[in-house]
Amino acid sequence: MLRTNTCGELRIEDVNKNVTLCGWVQKTRKLGGATFIDLRDRYGITQLIFSDDDQAGAKFGEEGFSREMVLKVTGTVIERLSKNKNLPTGDIEIKLQHVEILNRSLTPPFTIEDETDGGDELRMKYRYLDLRRTVVRKNLELRHRMAIETRNYLDKLDFLEVETPVLIKSTPEGARDFVVPSRMNQNQFYALPQSPQTFKQLLMVSGFDRYYQIVKCFRDEDLRADRQPEFTQIDCEMSFVEQEDILQTFEGLTRHLFKKVKGIDIPTIPRLSYADAMKYYGNDKPDTRFDMKLVDFKALVSGKSFKVFEDAETVLAISASGASEYTRKQLDELTEWVKRPQLAATGLVYARYTADGTLKSSVDKFYNQEELKKWAQACDAKPGDLILILAGGENKTRKAMSELRLEMGNRLGLRDKNKFSCLWVVDFPLLEWNEGDPNLLASLAGRWHAKHHPFTSPKPEDINLLNTDPGGVRANAYDIVINGVEVGGGSIRIHNRDLQAKLFEVLGFSKEEAQKQFGFLMNAFEYGAPPHGGIAFGFDRLCSLFGGAESIRDFIAFPKNNSGRDVMIDAPSEISEEQLKELGIHLSTEKS
Repeated sequence: MLRTNTCGELRIEDVNKNVTLCGWVQKTRKLGGATFIDLRDRYGITQLIFSDDDQAGAKFGEEGFSREMVLKVTGTVIERLSKNKNLPTGDIEIKLQHVEILNRSLTPPFTIEDETDGGDELRMKYRYLDLRRTVVRKNLELRHRMAIETRNYLDKLDFLEVETPVLIKSTPEGARDFVVPSRMNQNQFYALPQSPQTFKQLLMVSGFDRYYQIVKCFRDEDLRADRQPEFTQIDCEMSFVEQEDILQTFEGLTRHLFKKVKGIDIPTIPRLSYADAMKYYGNDKPDTRFDMKLVDFKALVSGKSFKVFEDAETVLAISASGASEYTRKQLDELTEWVKRPQLAATGLVYARYTADGTLKSSVDKFYNQEELKKWAQACDAKPGDLILILAGGENKTRKAMSELRLEMGNRLGLRDKNKFSCLWVVDFPLLEWNEGDPNLLASLAGRWHAKHHPFTSPKPEDINLLNTDPGGVRANAYDIVINGVEVGGGSIRIHNRDLQAKLFEVLGFSKEEAQKQFGFLMNAFEYGAPPHGGIAFGFDRLCSLFGGAESIRDFIAFPKNNSGRDVMIDAPSEISEEQLKELGIHLSTEKS
């Protein structure tokens, strides 16, 4: 080793030791006749000192030390006169005896410090420099710890880690695939896996009754803060289990990670049906760090000649605790917020519940005090609260109110990133009617598609509804939600060929299409497939939650930007005509 110690480990008890350190120059400064250098490596920062008076110091000074230069230094550990309580090494410094410049550095395009002056795009272009920053490194250290603890927990439960293929078959169900042309089989393509779903089911058929994998997955879909074209899952499957076994096992994993990584004891995770999640929170991944449930006001406000409420399919309310003192300006701004194109609400009705117990609403012309008191009672409002009401079509209004609830949670400081509220959401619909989801293939529009995936088992008591009311069939499926973020989801799988064939039929597959796409799985089911089920956690999302960050990019070493580009290596990029010719691909030069 070129070094005897790292830049983060020396302490006061190491005084008088001769040591050798290697690292990057964080900063230099002159004070009187002395020069100080902060030397940084992955483990921390150690201060170096030399005097301009001594012969060695004069030699060091002639060299000149610029930011990010790589040094190997030898010296003696001494006690610092001016200690730095913000550094673990702040009680000591190294009196230099010898310096070797291992490599020089250009001036970096941004400061390599926690509070950097570099913007997102610049830091992504020079990601290898951004990764030197302590705050970014700690994110990847947390990710590493999460992976280690996941493996420790699952290994103790006899799960076996098995790698599944990355070059697989493209399937028409779900989000768009990334496809890879085959040189040896021209005009044919592999797909990169959206998940290892079918392979882990085949492992169950093979008798590997407890499988897991921390695995890369790929989806060609629109990006946002919690999405990347390539992402990582904790992917798991178990045989001879029912839904309760899955929930207990992976509630255990969740609590294990919180305890080992965050030092937090998570209580038993409550469960909420999909129907109640939509009823009380307006979405299937509710943030339960705060209450503020949605209340149906339709029956309560009807018959008073207020046209907005009378014509509405749905009228929903929430009570924002302690917000009755909102000014008219704040309420007008909130009204404009819900009228944005993303929510498209027609307006906002409100009622202040003042500290003296009276209610004053924006529709006092239509509703008296007695009626407003019923509003307050219905949504459990207290003096000092603000009642907010939206009206309109069912789906649009419920979505808008869900977003308004979250916005009020933000404005009232109720969404503390250091507080964690976990939830199981269960009893999802098996199927959804697709009118044209931009993240799904256009060919799936105007037909049923699987809410989770086409291998999810229906509730046994609902199987007969597949013939008469597909939208009424409930799935043996479950999601785990933390702070309003879906971090994992899974289901009990179909293990019977006939039932799987029936579901493919409902999803619009012909027998020939089903056999062509999934025949390998259906054939396997005829060789003694056990009952099985599993779950997959979004590992990047889980890490970002534990790290208190909004974006998963902060926990990925080399992420893509919001356009799906790696600006550091400039990918995706064009390939040569020779490569295209080898692949049998001919790009049209005609302009449409």
